[in-house]
Amino acid sequence: MQISDKKVASINYNLKNDAGELLDSSEGAEPLVYLQGAGNIIPGLEKALESKQVGDTLEVTIAPEEAYGPVHEEMIQTVPRDAFDGVEDIDVGMSFQAETANGPVSVVVVGVEEDTVTVDGNHPLAGQTLHFYVEVVEVREASAEELQHGHVHGPGCNH
Repeated sequence: MQISDKKVASINYNLKNDAGELLDSSEGAEPLVYLQGAGNIIPGLEKALESKQVGDTLEVTIAPEEAYGPVHEEMIQTVPRDAFDGVEDIDVGMSFQAETANGPVSVVVVGVEEDTVTVDGNHPLAGQTLHFYVEVVEVREASAEELQHGHVHGPGCNH
């Protein structure tokens, strides 16, 4: 069976950046299981996996536009330190939820000054070219419930 729209695929993968640093991997863990065509994984990887079948391996390079997008400078903002009311120690790398007009956004602290804090709301992999090595380990039909919900059901699913 080939990976195609509305099929469930299980893949093992390694993800590296342009410098060859390992960013993520399924090694030593369960394979990544997703519903093809439902937007559960980045578009470039989903396209590269189309028509693959169990046992296929591939190496694919995905540009930012087909991954997590470019870095949006407007998502990097400097705010008054008192916006973090109740948080005494603020360090680079800390994550917070920011309330915006469009709802909550996860931000990471990228700079701390005496009176201001700079936060970045971009995805951590925005602007990066990604390099995947993938092995297809299973392809199956999606259940009616999985199709209705738009994602795979399994361990840890709260439906």
